[in-house]
Amino acid sequence: MITPVLPTYARADLEFERGEGPYLFTASGERYLDFGAGIAVNALGHAHPALVSALTEQAQKVWHVSNIYRIPGQEKLARKLIAATFADTVFFTNSGAEALECAIKMARRYHFVGDAPERNELIAFEGAFHGRTLATIAAGGNKKYLEGFGPEMPGFVHLPFGDMKALEKAITSTTAGILIEPIQGEGGIRVLPNEDLRKIRAMCDEAGILLLLDEVQTGFGRTGKLFAHELAGVTPDIMPVAKALGGGFPVGACLATENAARGMTVGTHGSTYGGNPLAMAVADAAVSMMIREDFLAHVRDIGVKLKQKLAMLADQHPSIIEGVRGEALMLGIKCRITNTDLVQALRKEHLLTVGAGDNVVRLLPPLIIDESHLDEAIEKLDRACTSLEAELAKKPAQAAGGAA
Repeated sequence: MITPVLPTYARADLEFERGEGPYLFTASGERYLDFGAGIAVNALGHAHPALVSALTEQAQKVWHVSNIYRIPGQEKLARKLIAATFADTVFFTNSGAEALECAIKMARRYHFVGDAPERNELIAFEGAFHGRTLATIAAGGNKKYLEGFGPEMPGFVHLPFGDMKALEKAITSTTAGILIEPIQGEGGIRVLPNEDLRKIRAMCDEAGILLLLDEVQTGFGRTGKLFAHELAGVTPDIMPVAKALGGGFPVGACLATENAARGMTVGTHGSTYGGNPLAMAVADAAVSMMIREDFLAHVRDIGVKLKQKLAMLADQHPSIIEGVRGEALMLGIKCRITNTDLVQALRKEHLLTVGAGDNVVRLLPPLIIDESHLDEAIEKLDRACTSLEAELAKKPAQAAGGAA
């Protein structure tokens, strides 16, 4: 298909006209259960009334003003985020990648103003995904994303995910901090053990460096806690977030302690659109719901039930599913077949999912789903696995026929 849009995406030949709760609808009325949620973005489902109301109300007032003026919505939301987290200060962005850029600059600037400009390297991890800007693809270290874009931006050291011995050895006099996702999303729902995260926090404290936790995908209730690091009982120094923050409206943020942000003074960073009144109105409405303990308790409860149902499904289809991993409603199905085959089979059943590294299919449903949605998803998964098993059964017969 010829398209005027730059062809950088391997898009499915599928388009949607409207959404409602955990469902998306095509123009012809076909209904899909959305267990991808725009890659963990639509945490409150589609067209949530509170978000629609906040957006339309603000749209009749003011859409955008420059950050050379005070924006009351920023201060309101920042206070709410600070009250709910470790942070003392917040910088608003348009995306997760921009939040990471702010975090990277903040970590380097922290040491610069502390008379240690040589501390400008961040330790990052293989399998990570931090964004698509030149700095964030360098931070991720994935050769597929780096290829063809000229010299790789320096300042990042990459280690195997979870290799604690290598991490201890890698910290040097040029290390500014450690950048890590508590759960690697694109990397295949690979969970960092809580004990390891506690050890990393201790390493940072001992070495006088910063802990940067990328909670762009894990944040705002996805793991059953407001942020994944709460599961380990630690706090970061800097935390970039986005995705669910706006419930579908493009907005991100970089949260930090006052100490970690000490170098970010007037003129050191900025954004034209970051934190504009439209984004702040929607994000404030979204955060107001997601910080509630009853909301988070629901995510934990429904997440346990989904994981149990998936484990039973894996037992029923061992030739398709190797295992299930993840926390709450950030789950991954480790496949024995090619993960894209399962994604496509599920799409035929009108269940939307997302592929990931390590041959994993991600399940990232809206956090508002109930048990009826779980049952519907499991039925679709069961049918897709049965269909794939039938295809596998044909292959030996076909091979034998060819040999004959």
